Amino acid sequence: MKIAIYIGKKELRTDSRMLSMIEELRCGGCDLHEMTDDVLIPEGTDLLLSVGGDGTFLSASALVADKGIPVLGVNLGRMGFLSENRPEDVAQAVLSGEYTVEKRTMLHAEGETGSAEIDSWPYALNEMTVRRSGAAMLGVDVSIDGVRLPTYWADGLVISTSSGSTAYSLSVGGPIVLPESEVLIISPIAPHNLNVRPLVVPDTAELVLKMHSRDGSFEFSADNRTAEVGEDTEVSISVAQFSLKRVRLNRSNFIKALTEKLFWGEDVRNIK
Repeated sequence: MKIAIYIGKKELRTDSRMLSMIEELRCGGCDLHEMTDDVLIPEGTDLLLSVGGDGTFLSASALVADKGIPVLGVNLGRMGFLSENRPEDVAQAVLSGEYTVEKRTMLHAEGETGSAEIDSWPYALNEMTVRRSGAAMLGVDVSIDGVRLPTYWADGLVISTSSGSTAYSLSVGGPIVLPESEVLIISPIAPHNLNVRPLVVPDTAELVLKMHSRDGSFEFSADNRTAEVGEDTEVSISVAQFSLKRVRLNRSNFIKALTEKLFWGEDVRNIK
């Protein structure tokens, strides 16, 4: 098996747990290559290992998502929802085939007036976000398949996939959604409307966002990439024509991850 490895931080290259994983894979007959942002992924790569945290996984996904190469997250970071696997568990699972490859929805954005900042890499796995770039509040007009919603007056708006429901969307009050759910989540950031709530829509919907602010610009983010864009830019967001292939080890479980990482249900009455 030909495996590329994307390492988030330089200091992880000497991490003993990672080095042990690499040695075990090599002894199992795997051909390993280290990846960087400015190096093309080797031809014939079967799997990409993302070593670090969830931010590293997002960067690794941007390298291979449209190429159909599966990504396996190795957790040497903090939270680890996307990169959930311990280095000690990876080599044996890969060598024995004890994993499944699941498809995760990707978002695609298009700037209606033509925005180089958006068009350079218009995809995201977790979320796309518009935020105010200055002190003035941001007004966001949203249309869902041509049907206009009331204007959001807020610091910004998060459009999230089910994969991203435990990321930025959760921190601004959005719901937790199982990763296999085929939905998008619209969540305002610090809204100035008392009656505004997050909204869940089918992932077949096309969302068109138009921003207006006294600052004359806004920030647009696709996962961990951010650019400042002029307010005359309309942004269309829909599901991409390809999905990210994410490797899940057989022992992993989303509900278990919620309880261990976010302490879901932490209550003295639940202690056995």
